[in-house]
Amino acid sequence: MPLDSDLDDDLDGGFELDAKTDLSPITLHLNPEACGQRLDKVIAGLVPQFSRARLQLWFEGGFVKVDGKPAKGKSTAYGDETVVIEPQAAPEDTAFTPEAIALDIVYEDEDILVINKPAGLVVHPGAGNWSGTLLNGLLHHCPQLVGVPRAGIVHRLDKDTSGLMVVGKTLAAQTDLVRQLQARTVKREYFALVWGTPHARGTIDSPMGRHPKDRVKMAVSSSPFAKPAITHYARVATGTLDRRPVSLVRCSLETGRTHQIRVHMQHLGFALVGDSVYGKQHLVPVFHRQALQARRLGLVHPATGEACEWTVPLAADFAALIAKAGIAEPGDENDVDAEE
Repeated sequence: MPLDSDLDDDLDGGFELDAKTDLSPITLHLNPEACGQRLDKVIAGLVPQFSRARLQLWFEGGFVKVDGKPAKGKSTAYGDETVVIEPQAAPEDTAFTPEAIALDIVYEDEDILVINKPAGLVVHPGAGNWSGTLLNGLLHHCPQLVGVPRAGIVHRLDKDTSGLMVVGKTLAAQTDLVRQLQARTVKREYFALVWGTPHARGTIDSPMGRHPKDRVKMAVSSSPFAKPAITHYARVATGTLDRRPVSLVRCSLETGRTHQIRVHMQHLGFALVGDSVYGKQHLVPVFHRQALQARRLGLVHPATGEACEWTVPLAADFAALIAKAGIAEPGDENDVDAEE
């Protein structure tokens, strides 16, 4: 299963959107060479464009017929049968279909689109989420994105992380944005509510890779395959939730690794409130998602060369959470809690 991410590894290229699979019935006439072999093995060799896993599903669904009758893959071929396969669409075949999804558009021109993504919206189709994603909404809002790899998406936010994302509406704009991400010149500022009271400010320079025991998770790693990961943080305010101390922390990213903020803050001993993957499980029910928002985004406009910056208020549920903790929602200033 693909990993969700608070800021997934920045996308450094892309793929063209898949063409729709031809679902026309396929008729096969077996020859004597197939005699004695398993039917599913014979058919897999004759239609290599389909995976064996998909063929197995079609066998189980009765969509593979031998001489007019539903067949079982484990049965034996005799070498003189007529096989008819009725291909069925898989969810991923329609993953790149435009869908009318409401988008909170912060800024748009001919070259870029800045979105304030709500928590709960998946950015890109993947296992378990083949529709209803930001990508589907982008293709509906801006049909020309079908000709841009990943529909112009250059970086991701986790399903349960809210906040700002930029999309390149042309191939040239997307390429320029990718290069800015690679050069670490894009300014990405997040607010997170964490358990405990970290130092007033600091930098976490700790490479990250897959967790050695849990492949669903990421971790700080000394493996030669780990990638550089740098997070700057500053404590903005402190409060109390469930009779425990919490801190509102501003995080600025130099790199964009999968789950970077969540992993780095947990590595310091200050897991995000509501984080069901990296947080303490008995504290997870306090909030229904990880308390994390991409609040500020700065970049150089790929067409005009102008320095641009956008800031959005905290999502309503996040704002209510910090209010419950006795913390006022911060303004646009960069003041930091002076307490040590």
